[in-house]
Amino acid sequence: MHQMHARWAGMARPATGFVSQPEPRTIGAFARGRQLLAGNYLFAGHLIEAKGTKIWDIPAPDQMWEEDIHGFVWLDDLAAVGDPRTRELASEWLWAWIDIYGKGIGPGWTPDLTGRRIIRWIHHALFVLRSQDAEASEAFYRSLAHQAIFLSRRWHKTTPGLPRFEALTGLLYAGLSLQGMDQHVDPAVKALAKECASQVDEQGGIPTRNPDELLEVFTLLTWAAAALHEAGHAVHADHAAAIDRIAPTLRTLRHADGGLARFHGGGRGLEGRLDAALAASGVKDRTPDGLSMGYARLSAGRTSVIVDAAPPPSGKASGNGHASTLALELTSGRRPVVVNCGSGAVFGTDWRRAGRATPSHSTLSIEGYSSSRLAPRVGRQELLAAIPSRVPVQMSQAPDGIRFEGGHDGYGRTHGLTHARTLELTFDGRGMAGEDLLVALEGADKQRFDKMMDKVSLQGIPFQVRFHLHPEVDATIDMGGSAISLALKSGELWVFRHDGSLKMTLEPSVYLEKGRLKPRATKQIVLSGRAMDYATRIRWSLAKAQETPISIRDLNREELDLT
Repeated sequence: MHQMHARWAGMARPATGFVSQPEPRTIGAFARGRQLLAGNYLFAGHLIEAKGTKIWDIPAPDQMWEEDIHGFVWLDDLAAVGDPRTRELASEWLWAWIDIYGKGIGPGWTPDLTGRRIIRWIHHALFVLRSQDAEASEAFYRSLAHQAIFLSRRWHKTTPGLPRFEALTGLLYAGLSLQGMDQHVDPAVKALAKECASQVDEQGGIPTRNPDELLEVFTLLTWAAAALHEAGHAVHADHAAAIDRIAPTLRTLRHADGGLARFHGGGRGLEGRLDAALAASGVKDRTPDGLSMGYARLSAGRTSVIVDAAPPPSGKASGNGHASTLALELTSGRRPVVVNCGSGAVFGTDWRRAGRATPSHSTLSIEGYSSSRLAPRVGRQELLAAIPSRVPVQMSQAPDGIRFEGGHDGYGRTHGLTHARTLELTFDGRGMAGEDLLVALEGADKQRFDKMMDKVSLQGIPFQVRFHLHPEVDATIDMGGSAISLALKSGELWVFRHDGSLKMTLEPSVYLEKGRLKPRATKQIVLSGRAMDYATRIRWSLAKAQETPISIRDLNREELDLT
């Protein structure tokens, strides 16, 4: 259906030039641009060496590769180099796309990819049009108009959220920039405002709970607002309000090193993208330590801790959701220490499934189970079942720092157990004490726990508490096996200890990130034990070695209301 509308759009009257052109705001990577020039094509986790070959002539390894190349984000990278050779390569690939796909045929004709592509073409128009003849320029403008008309007819068929924001921002750009396309501005402004009101909640979050995706939405909204201002148009109140709500949330989700927390399919964010978007927004506020988009933040000194403190995304928003409830990440200064494995989507189906499971996150998991289960496939995606349903959270002051308390019932249906986690970060940020509790709260929970104990012949319910480490952390088990030292590239030394009731091991792990050919090898600290009673308590601590490590003590916390 998209391609039929794309072909009809090609029959419309073409644009002949720009009325105005927004400043190029997309940030590319110089190194990636040089690699493309050298013939090293890295997209969606696949590296193909094919110097002198147009990317359209390379058989696509998978759908993610096709989406990467047809969205034209690579144009940002070539423009970042900006020399005559990269301009020639960019122009060659762009006009080849027009020749091959410009009539509305091919995989690039979805509203979100078309919006993404229009933004890049308009941002870098001066870069690619320089030295082009009149015939090539006419083809460029005709194709932009063709794509804009397609968007005007099909944007509403795009999935709400980031794909629709991309489609509408592309349509708005085209309406503001191209001659004869101004009739699309008002409908795009109104539709964008409606999306802002429906998709950005009061906490400045989006349904997918993906921090990286939130950054992309925020960036699009700031680009659209700037383009409207430059063209003399007002920004709709709902559009401006969404920017005001998102900016503080992104600051909450930002670690001490400037990277975003990696949860629910998101990465650290493109280098420089967050700084540029926050600066462009003009919003200086930040949310006090507490919940933002379902995440809790504890920060002190040079240390930041971000915890997934809400149920996973559900329904259509759960396609990239992870079973990561109560998982934490910790960063010290410019160095990530404790992380989650991340999204394995670019490495294939198996890695994608593995990355979504609870054992790939820095939290407690019951052996063989995740706190949220994959539901049956819907289309091409596997969704997360809506478990856990209850995630009570409380933030408070501790005697010597900041305290987080949370719980979830993700193991209630299977084992009758609730997982509760307490974290205390000292005021100077140099130490954190943690406690994980598995507890059967009600009579029905205890009956379910007893049945599971019968199934395992009263040998106990095996569980693990995992702390995945960043690949640049050098971890070693100290003599006697009572502690693990974590040496950072900055020269800092952190020490992990536990209360001695569990088996502690240092095991292999992986760090999954977009832009690499394969997962990076790293390590994880694993505390292993068995739940034998209705309540099982695990205490641990992580502290800088330059001072006396915080003791593993009774946290003296108030009882958390898990009902």
